[in-house]
Amino acid sequence: LVLSIAILLFRWGEEPMISFLGNFQTNNFNKIFKILILLCSTLCIPLSVEYIQCTEMAITEFLLFILTATLGGMFLCSANDLVTIFVALECLSLCSYLLSGYTKKDVRSNEATMKYLLMGGASSSILVYGLSWLYGLSGGEIELQEIVNGLINTQMYNSPGIWIALISITVGIGFKLSLVPFHQWTPDVYEGSPTPVVAFLSVISKVAASALATRIFDIIFYFSLNEWHFVLEILAILSMVLGNFIALTQTSMKRMLAYSSIGQIGYILIGIIDGDSNNGYASMITYMLFYIFMNLGTFACIILFGLRTGTDNIRDYAGLYTKDPFLALSLTLCLLSLGGIPPLAGFF
Repeated sequence: LVLSIAILLFRWGEEPMISFLGNFQTNNFNKIFKILILLCSTLCIPLSVEYIQCTEMAITEFLLFILTATLGGMFLCSANDLVTIFVALECLSLCSYLLSGYTKKDVRSNEATMKYLLMGGASSSILVYGLSWLYGLSGGEIELQEIVNGLINTQMYNSPGIWIALISITVGIGFKLSLVPFHQWTPDVYEGSPTPVVAFLSVISKVAASALATRIFDIIFYFSLNEWHFVLEILAILSMVLGNFIALTQTSMKRMLAYSSIGQIGYILIGIIDGDSNNGYASMITYMLFYIFMNLGTFACIILFGLRTGTDNIRDYAGLYTKDPFLALSLTLCLLSLGGIPPLAGFF
């Protein structure tokens, strides 16, 4: 993973390239998301080792699923046609389902997996429905730029079918990003899944889905900026407000972080809406980088505390400073950073 990051950095600045018969496009913007995904996996694997050893799970299968999900996320960042987008997304999603149910003897984990699988399958179906409208309206094109050209040639870029495609794709991506009101699965999956898996899914799914949303909305729907900007603005506001307020009412640390992640993705969505104007993409990527460290740092503290006590109830964290001052300080700094308290990274 570290070697892959080094290779991407070494190839930084190369000319954009379309390869594999138009299935993939490589440019500096895609490379940034790939580096973030690789960074997520690189940091998550050490977090998982002690947990896996204590719970006696099979580490080989666990690492296989992690690496396959990473590969799916990287493919998704470079996908340049509808078929590749769907295959890469399902590669990431299927590994996510398997990871969430990795503790087979845990009833809560099994319940979380079933909810995740059913909701994920439904959202993927809605997403494919929207992509099929693009395929039909563009005259049978599957490459992203060719779809745009096809919509212009067929004069279908203002047809009702485009709005059906926009709504369907927004719903499908909204599930992957845990946007309100498509967030119902998130708290249950976070609470029932193994904590290292939650740490992994909370960052890699956000990065990969953000890369997908950026490419689809910025390329295919560029001629209807006002419409999708308005839709995403509403979703961002709902996610920021409801996610953060509901997080305050939780008694489980993992459920609290689930709602916190819903609020955080609202801030990331603002960067997608701004786009190249006002340095929106640069701000989004910078925030994602900080979010990876803030979130994984918080989950690292929760994993250590959970291995010692076997609980993630917020009440049980009382008196942690007297037992382990370093762990208490680390958790406090990470949570304050997630809350955007200055002068920590989350504020900037």
